[in-house]
Amino acid sequence: MGIFDKIKEKLSHEFIDIIEWLDYTDDTIAHRFERYQNEIKNNAKLIVREGQTAVFINEGQLADVFGPGTYTLNTQNLPILTTLKGWKYGFDSPFKAEVYFVNTHLFTDEKWGTKNPITLSDDRFGLVEIRAFGTYAFRISDAGKFIKDIVGTDGNFTNFEINEHLKSLIATRFTDTVGEANLPIELYAANTTELSDTCKEVMQPEFDGVGISLERFFIENVSMPEELKKEIFEYSRLDKLDLDKLTKFKTAKAIEAAANSEGGTAGAGMGMGMGFAMAQQMGAAMAQPQQVTRTAQPQQPTGATPPPMPAAIQYYYAVNGAQQGPATFEQLQSLYASRTINRNSLVWKQGMTEWKPLSEIEELRSFLGGNTPPPLPPQ
Repeated sequence: MGIFDKIKEKLSHEFIDIIEWLDYTDDTIAHRFERYQNEIKNNAKLIVREGQTAVFINEGQLADVFGPGTYTLNTQNLPILTTLKGWKYGFDSPFKAEVYFVNTHLFTDEKWGTKNPITLSDDRFGLVEIRAFGTYAFRISDAGKFIKDIVGTDGNFTNFEINEHLKSLIATRFTDTVGEANLPIELYAANTTELSDTCKEVMQPEFDGVGISLERFFIENVSMPEELKKEIFEYSRLDKLDLDKLTKFKTAKAIEAAANSEGGTAGAGMGMGMGFAMAQQMGAAMAQPQQVTRTAQPQQPTGATPPPMPAAIQYYYAVNGAQQGPATFEQLQSLYASRTINRNSLVWKQGMTEWKPLSEIEELRSFLGGNTPPPLPPQ
């Protein structure tokens, strides 16, 4: 071997390139391999590590794509670039091409959220607003499509740049999905798993269109205004209650409270008595089926059935210019004995055209002087 052959062999070894990319960051998705004038020597070594894909671009056109491995770059393993360049077999000159390394590992714990409230229509609560947020994970599934459609000429494309695009896409598709779900408003927070799966299925074609695979999608929380939460909780409680029984109970409590605040000592006694009576009636109504079962007896002949009890007379009376009552005869007698009312207190009952002093009502005169009869009329 002559001296020129040795020099040629030495130079050929010195000029063989090694094309590789060592990623020391955790947020770079695509990196352009920089070299002087983008010239690559024939038979250069290309090293693609696990979790990477190398993409060759020739004058803006997608050429060859390499997965993990070590390659010798020549006309045999650069078929697309060879065609684009019009190389002949055995071509042995440097060539120009851009080389992008794409990170294909899984990018996890990416955040998403709705920037503005989503307005939904609920059958019971009308128009309501909700917000949502969560996480997702993705990886680059088609490096060539991703470089061509997303990266372009960016020499160092980071996770932050693609996240802004993906979060906008997610928020839009999430809004469409929850709007079409037409669930009762309280079920959105209770069905986040099902909604997450549905949203992932809806969004996947959009991600595939730019060479990205949506690996995971999670809705962590669906929130709504506090006043709407209170309404939902109240509605849920009422839905489980017997409204008739609840109304009777609240009525009894309201009567008791009103008597305590307006009627003084007598009013308090009457209010409590009426409240207890209402409560007893409610309890009797609730227990009625059991009582009927226990006390059912063979029917007696029609002639032996006693007539109904006469209805007790109800009196209304005035205390300090305020109407009180109704009260029974016995209750009114007790009020007179306790000096809550007197002979001049105005009293009214059904059938009277106007209020009259107690002393002018025949059956109530017994309060005044015991059982002494009035004087005989003159002869």
